[in-house]
Amino acid sequence: MSDTRTTIDVVGIEKLSKDIRDAAKLMGKREIGFIVSCYYDIQAYRIASANQQRKLLEGEEPSAFMGHFNAQLLAFEKQMATVLDKWSAHQPMGVWAREIVGIGPIIASGLCAHIDIEKAPSVGHIWRFAGLDPTSKWEKGKKRPWNAALKRILWLAGESFVKVSGNARDTYGKLYLQRKEYEIRRNEAGELADFAKQRLSQPGAKKLDKGLIALLETGKLPAIAMHERSKRWAVKMFLSHWWEEAYRQRYGSVPPAPYPIAHLGHIHKIEP
Repeated sequence: MSDTRTTIDVVGIEKLSKDIRDAAKLMGKREIGFIVSCYYDIQAYRIASANQQRKLLEGEEPSAFMGHFNAQLLAFEKQMATVLDKWSAHQPMGVWAREIVGIGPIIASGLCAHIDIEKAPSVGHIWRFAGLDPTSKWEKGKKRPWNAALKRILWLAGESFVKVSGNARDTYGKLYLQRKEYEIRRNEAGELADFAKQRLSQPGAKKLDKGLIALLETGKLPAIAMHERSKRWAVKMFLSHWWEEAYRQRYGSVPPAPYPIAHLGHIHKIEP
């Protein structure tokens, strides 16, 4: 039998030219939204390939190609970050968002690409579009009622707020911490018992860890629930402020008061 060998020519990724970098400023929102999603996907692949390369090295196995593959992914990731940095720096709401600790060019680009103030007469419309409205359910056989890409971006924004909560300039990470203390007090007082009951009634609840089931049966939620609830609240506050600023920029006037203040008699409002 003859020895058949295949030669693979691996081509390196070309650097972005100045013309391409400048053209990034004029890209459309649909294209930017796609690039943001690709950025996070490639980042995940790059992390996975780096982990695989480390395992190969630990086992003293050949890893040259995996190393090259990881370098290529990193190059793509950096190029996309450059494009998104250029683009978001030329969007009025991108400039506003990037001033916030925890929001960088990637997240700012994703928010600008997916949120249209002209389709959001209130912040509630953005919450619903982002999958942050608890009353919105994805029924079987029907179209998903939220934007999955935006929901992913805001989940990442929430995680970022948590990480920067110790920064002296941070705002939303500290709001997360304040809300978490409040949620913990409510949980300990049994005020979240209805949510614990709902969790037990969900499909697959019987397959939960026995310790978690026992906790839920006492009317208490686990610690991770305090984290997620508080993080969602901080993100919704951020979106409220985003909506107010976007409204001012688009219409040149003061935005309407939030529904709870305008119609329900609430008087406390966290200003942007």
